Amino acid sequence: MEKVTAGKEQLGDFAPQFAAFNDDILFGKVWAREKELAARDRSIVTVTALIAGANFEQLPFHLQKAKDNGVTKEEMVRL
Repeated sequence: MEKVTAGKEQLGDFAPQFAAFNDDILFGKVWAREKELAARDRSIVTVTALIAGANFEQLPFHLQKAKDNGVTKEEMVRL
C-alpha cells in the first residue's frame, strides 16, 4: 500500500500534529489493516459513506484511491 502524505504536504507547517495523525494513524495504521478489510472494500465503503453524507469535498481523493485499489468504473457508477 502506498503511503499517504497529503496531511503533511498540505498541513505540515500549519498543523503538524494533525498532519501526523492523518498520515501516520488514519492512513498508516487504520487503512493499512487489510486482514480485517481489504483496501478495495474499504474504498467502496468510504466512497459510499461520503456520498450518503454529502461530503463531496473529500470525494475526488477517495474516488482516485478507490480506482487505485481496484474498484472499476462500472462498480463506482453502481455505488
